[in-house]
Amino acid sequence: MVDFWPPRRGRLRPCSTRTCPCPRRKQASRPLSSALTVAPRTNAPAKGASPEVTVTDPALVKRAVKAAALGNAMEWFDFGVYSYIAVTLGKVFFPSGNPTAQLLATFGAFAAAFLVRPIGGMVFGPLGDRVGRQKVLAVTMIMMAAGTFAIGLIPSYATIGVWAPILLLLARLVQGFSTGGEYGGASTFIAEYAPDKKRGFFGSWLEFGTLAGYIGGAGLVTLMTALLSSDDLLSWGWRIPFLIAGPMGIIGLYLRMRLEETPAFAAELKNAHESEKARPKVKVRDMIAGQWKALLLCVGLVLVFNVTDYMLLSYMPSYLTSELHYDETHGLLVVLGVMALMMIVQPFAGALSDRVGRRPVIAAGCVGFLALSVPALLLIREGSLWAIALGMGALGLLLVCFTSAMPSALPALFPTRVRYGSLSIGFNISVSLFGGTTPLVVTALIGATGNMMMPAYYMMAAAVIGGIAVWFMTESARRPLPGSLPAVEPCDLPQTATATAA
Repeated sequence: MVDFWPPRRGRLRPCSTRTCPCPRRKQASRPLSSALTVAPRTNAPAKGASPEVTVTDPALVKRAVKAAALGNAMEWFDFGVYSYIAVTLGKVFFPSGNPTAQLLATFGAFAAAFLVRPIGGMVFGPLGDRVGRQKVLAVTMIMMAAGTFAIGLIPSYATIGVWAPILLLLARLVQGFSTGGEYGGASTFIAEYAPDKKRGFFGSWLEFGTLAGYIGGAGLVTLMTALLSSDDLLSWGWRIPFLIAGPMGIIGLYLRMRLEETPAFAAELKNAHESEKARPKVKVRDMIAGQWKALLLCVGLVLVFNVTDYMLLSYMPSYLTSELHYDETHGLLVVLGVMALMMIVQPFAGALSDRVGRRPVIAAGCVGFLALSVPALLLIREGSLWAIALGMGALGLLLVCFTSAMPSALPALFPTRVRYGSLSIGFNISVSLFGGTTPLVVTALIGATGNMMMPAYYMMAAAVIGGIAVWFMTESARRPLPGSLPAVEPCDLPQTATATAA
């Protein structure tokens, strides 16, 4: 039983740090009515208790965040590895003798994964709303790890001929298909586990995993390039980063299999059981037609999130090298430094979104990209190391406004019964149409117009669309998810609730 001090003047006093897992605070964030009967501290209301609120288990929440973030880290570890070892992969799988053709073929296989992401979302999303988030996320983890690990085992073109690029394409399709169910499920998983008042903070760790995975992948390739000879890298060295995905996948699967189902989904199943009816199957068209307003907001928010994300983390290294003729290694190190800075700020920005709201934080990012994209790109084009670092750092800090708040804002757009499916569909459609195509579109625009400021104008256009979506979205900070009970921490319970729980 958790021991609480008696409430005073309608406010909650801090509980004992010896008996409560929550940190000592001067006072609770907001009072709960003493008339409420509160369920015991489990991940779902207990039998016989009035399901007024769901009491979260802090240890279980942390495990859920770790398990979800690791899957995102795996996805972007592969992204970083594939992007920065693309030249070597072109020689291994597409030995045409033409370096440009090799690189195009390699990135063509990379882009193929984006084409199947919406299909993966349409399969795994509804399945997650039907059988449960935890089960589907375990499947996506297995598929992602298997697809990445398989790339490291594929024989070269010199060994098996045309089957080598075919197998590479199949592995990429498996990765893309599984990724279609990963982000929507992971963000839903964290959002449904986290207490209402800390959903932004816990959700921000999902993108912390993204940044960690990308830094790990790109950094490993950079280290291997520096330590191995060109012949060693071409013959066997390129396989190492992909083979690492196997152990990472086993660890991630272990973490996810140890988790229980989320409180929100468990409550849905309990209600269906008590009514002695099977939980109705929600069709894909109902997830789209029945949620079209929320889907439009989701697409707009994901558009500005991913256009700026792919612009900064994926396109800028190529822009520095190909357009500004900057040293490739130095350009990569600058980007890695920016991502490290973002990782430091990320949890604090997530906590800020809990305090001031998701809308102000996301709106600040949109206004910042609208006002500072041109000055930042002018600094980058100046060419000196300090100017590039300053311009990239400014864009990175603005991007944190999205990476910290989106994992908690997007799940709050949809009710529990369709949250996984609708979010996966909207997210992946937007990423495939706008995010993943950003480097290709911007390169084409520069080639067609000759205007080197096109990256800035493209980010500004995305910021306008994102700003419109923010204007119409409803604030979700410190509020229950649609269709779910309020989620609180043990420290937020009044003494009367504690007695009932005991």
